[in-house]
Amino acid sequence: MSTITDEPRKADPIRWQPIAAKYAKADRKRSLVMLANTLIPYFLLWGLMIWSVRISYWITLGLAVLAAGFLMRTFIIFHDCGHGSFFKSKKANDIVGNITGFLNFTPYYRWKHDHAIHHATAGDLDRRGVGDVFTMTVQEYLSAPWWKRAGYRIMRNPLFLFGVAPLSVFLITQRIPVPWQGKRERASIWWTNLALLVEIVLLCWLLGWKTYLMIQLPIIWISSTVGIWLFYVQHNFLPSYWERHENWEFAKAGLQGSSFYKLPLLLQWFSGNIGFHHIHHLSPKIPNYNLPKCHEENSLFQVKPLTVRASIRSISIRLYDEERRMMVGWDALKLYKPQKAEAT
Repeated sequence: MSTITDEPRKADPIRWQPIAAKYAKADRKRSLVMLANTLIPYFLLWGLMIWSVRISYWITLGLAVLAAGFLMRTFIIFHDCGHGSFFKSKKANDIVGNITGFLNFTPYYRWKHDHAIHHATAGDLDRRGVGDVFTMTVQEYLSAPWWKRAGYRIMRNPLFLFGVAPLSVFLITQRIPVPWQGKRERASIWWTNLALLVEIVLLCWLLGWKTYLMIQLPIIWISSTVGIWLFYVQHNFLPSYWERHENWEFAKAGLQGSSFYKLPLLLQWFSGNIGFHHIHHLSPKIPNYNLPKCHEENSLFQVKPLTVRASIRSISIRLYDEERRMMVGWDALKLYKPQKAEAT
């Protein structure tokens, strides 16, 4: 659970913005080192998997777990490029962002646009639905038609959320433009689709389509599943922060509505320090490699951590209860059904 003390003082932008600005500086050397220690092992593991698939697919699957960790790390690079924080140069961010986005089957400019909306609206009950895991309030759920409630239950079921959704999002949803997106975002989708088509056809020709699928699918599935999990627990935890737009505050949405997910050091490394999500939401211009230092050196950002054990309980929370101001599970609906019956 992410909480803060002395809330008004800590939410004051006059206090946190100058501090965060000290860490919002890209270091070209550190960025290049991160690129090297991420991309080189990833491609080497791909080569080993091509070799191993002819010997034992169990070896291939074991290597896929490791390769997925490095692919997840490329997504963090892609993520930072989208925020303009990985390099000082906008051009460098866009070039590397497009390449790492391609590796993750994700169009760079579309994701950059949607993710910027997520940062601007996280925790705002009146501006949900873009770049987030959609969350209904208790009253919205109770007043919704049966088919909408059924769809929401399916979407929030862990088997769907962490089993079906990851591949669906990265392999299908990211391929499809929608009319309300801008010209650049739609072009990003089509160019990424074309590049992926060329790559897939070439690799299927060189390796065989079975070999390609036996390598690529487990990597992207593991990486996307872990990525969805990380994104989920960063904003779905107890009690979290949600407000109607007129009362919504950016700083509180960061410090209270984004968790500090305390991971073991190895997982923290593979996930590019994204567990320091409360700081990232306050200042997305801070490169991932500066987040731990910002946290350690400033008590202002030291909130109660969300442990791995505690994060497992996040699976059971499904709705936001505006009356109790907290995330709740399906059991909480029992408290409201009698009231709804009386009203009718």
